[in-house]
Amino acid sequence: MTPVRSSMVLQAGAAVVAAFLGASLGPASAGPSCSASAAPGVDWTGCDKKLIILSDSDLNGATLVDTDFTSTDLRDTNLLAANFEKSTLVRASLANSKARGARFDRIEAYRTNFSSVDARGATFASAEVQRSNFTNAVLVDVDFTKAELGRADFSGADITGTKFALANLARADLSKAKFSGPIDFAGSFFFLTRIEGLDLSAATGLQQWQVDMSCGDGETKLPSGLSAPSAWPCSFD
Repeated sequence: MTPVRSSMVLQAGAAVVAAFLGASLGPASAGPSCSASAAPGVDWTGCDKKLIILSDSDLNGATLVDTDFTSTDLRDTNLLAANFEKSTLVRASLANSKARGARFDRIEAYRTNFSSVDARGATFASAEVQRSNFTNAVLVDVDFTKAELGRADFSGADITGTKFALANLARADLSKAKFSGPIDFAGSFFFLTRIEGLDLSAATGLQQWQVDMSCGDGETKLPSGLSAPSAWPCSFD
């Protein structure tokens, strides 16, 4: 075989092998694209998206892991099933957004606005959401396990079926929250947690030591076997 013919055979063989491997392995994953515009399914993993306006965007199913949204405007946004795990949302606003089934696990969201957000079935496991605003939010069946919720405001929020197991609720305001089913408070920290006027008779996991450090009043109803402490109602400056 001549050298030219041998070279042609080798090239043809290499092309066949490459085509076979491409068919076997399929297309390579595109990976994160920080320059991509907001769109359903976008991957902004690890991207810098702070101090920008993204209101009215569609981020349905987006991958937003470890993304920096500090002080970003995400109001009225479609966040259905979006994954915000480990992202930074400090002082951001998600007001009026749709976030059903979204993942907010391990986010940093100090003083963040979640007011009127529809987050049914979302997860906030181990999230840092101190002093955040959840007023009038729909938080049905949300998982706040081990979340830091100190001084969070739940006024008018629907927390039916919410799981606060092992969460820090110190000074959080639940007094004007709404619910029509059991709530899990197993092991949660209740230091000065406001529960005035709430009917917690169907709450699960609640123990006397938690009640003793909380702030209720004569209208607060407790699960069977628990009693109101003599320090109620609390005195606030």
